[in-house]
Amino acid sequence: MAEKLKIIALGGLSEIGKNLYVYEFGGDILIVDCGLGFPDDEMYGVDIVIPDFTYLVKNKNRVRALVLTHGHEDHIGAVPYILRELNVPIYATPFTAGLVEIKLAEHGLLETASITTLTAGESFKVGCFKVEFVHINHSIPGAVSLAIKTPIGTIVHTGDFKIDTTPISGNMIDLARFGELGNRGVIALLADSTNVEKPGYSISESKVGEGFDELFRGCTSRILVTTFASNVHRIQQVINCAAKYGRRVAVTGRSMENILKVSTELGCMDVPKGILMELNQIKNMPPEKIVIITTGSQGETMSALYRMAFSDHRQVDIKPGDRVIISASAIPGNEKSISRVIDELFRRGAEVFYDKYSDLHVSGHAYQEELKMMLALIKPKFFVPLHGEYRHLCTHAKIAQLMGVDPKNIVIADIGQVIELTSRSIKKNGTVPSGKTYVDGTGVGDVGAVVLRDRKHLAQDGMIVVIVNLSTEDGSMISGPDIITRGFIYVKESEEMMRELKDIVISTLNNCAADKVTDFASLKNAVKSDLSNYLYKKTKRNPMILPVITEI
Repeated sequence: MAEKLKIIALGGLSEIGKNLYVYEFGGDILIVDCGLGFPDDEMYGVDIVIPDFTYLVKNKNRVRALVLTHGHEDHIGAVPYILRELNVPIYATPFTAGLVEIKLAEHGLLETASITTLTAGESFKVGCFKVEFVHINHSIPGAVSLAIKTPIGTIVHTGDFKIDTTPISGNMIDLARFGELGNRGVIALLADSTNVEKPGYSISESKVGEGFDELFRGCTSRILVTTFASNVHRIQQVINCAAKYGRRVAVTGRSMENILKVSTELGCMDVPKGILMELNQIKNMPPEKIVIITTGSQGETMSALYRMAFSDHRQVDIKPGDRVIISASAIPGNEKSISRVIDELFRRGAEVFYDKYSDLHVSGHAYQEELKMMLALIKPKFFVPLHGEYRHLCTHAKIAQLMGVDPKNIVIADIGQVIELTSRSIKKNGTVPSGKTYVDGTGVGDVGAVVLRDRKHLAQDGMIVVIVNLSTEDGSMISGPDIITRGFIYVKESEEMMRELKDIVISTLNNCAADKVTDFASLKNAVKSDLSNYLYKKTKRNPMILPVITEI
């Protein structure tokens, strides 16, 4: 019986972010990308979300390599966490490797990590897999697609891509190589679905430069620009405009500073001599000579722009007349945070240009016609849409059908599902452990569904703590009940209710004593039950009730 290639997504399906894909054949496993996701409004206190590595840890002796397509957080953000579990070599382009090294250094893992850098057009072999990097366009330097040669045929994994005929740096996507691969035979294409709902072609990154030029030209105010820190091409265009109009540039925000350092060291950015300055130099310069590039395009509360807007930045305050350019689109879920920052900027008298000005941001992901072009060039026998919500995957599957892929040869999977591929067939067969691991501070995975449920409960209804001291001799009440509330009611305004709560606790404990109930678990459950029933009838609320009963 012929061996099968298994493809398993541990993230990146029915979601934007947390990308992690597993290719498995015989005794060899190849991991593609290892990204993080951001918490939604229901994940109280969670900092980031990473994939569940259980399956990979269980099979760590078979994992041959981790290959990274590019340096965005949703593709590399979880690398430090997987390296705590697996001693796996990493393969990436130089810019992606530079960003990963910063992360690993912060986690104290750089010295033990094995990172091999390759450029587009180069390939390497691990186990039964031969992987070739193919140049693409995206909103970050060093992005590549992967042509993965396996014992059953070649797989093309696009990663995030677009077709940009006028990129800011480097060449346009290597369509010729994709055509060659297609002509030689590609058994399966796994492709980015992020912008599949958008018709036509994506706009070139160079269009944003025209928008910047319009806002820089004739401006006599100080200019502040915020964008995604990883968007090196966007930062390059801000620097180009600053140089054109005789301004100097200061950069603020740790992630922005790190990106600038890596990109200039690796030659991914062309910074004219003398144009950069330290942030503390701006106080000695006229506003028409200043550009500040800052983090905070998503309204993050710890970002530099947020702190400027709310007068919490040590060196920069927003002044009336400042021109603030927000060159980014909102990540779903961040709209309220961004609106709050924009409102505060207006309140301080700034001119704010944001996403309603279409020339200030373009996407790094392919639109429908570009996705069709990729399908036409690759001519895959089988097709698996990746990187999108479920509706995106379904829409991409329909486009693949329009481009001639047999519907029986298209698989829409969920994370954890195993796709089995032979030279003749493709099907879903079983699942592996998968899901979300929550990172809260230094804790990884110690916040689970139960903890989140408790946090949600506390956030919605508050908490009541009941403290009672009982006698060890006869179980009679020595002191209490003392009742403490948090997030439920303000005690001084509800003294009558507090007296009633105390009476209920006393009555409940007396009833338990009469019934010879003495174990603490039963006493606590009785107190909790009686208080809960009373509070719901009285207030229609369900606060968390924590009885604390001790013996003296």
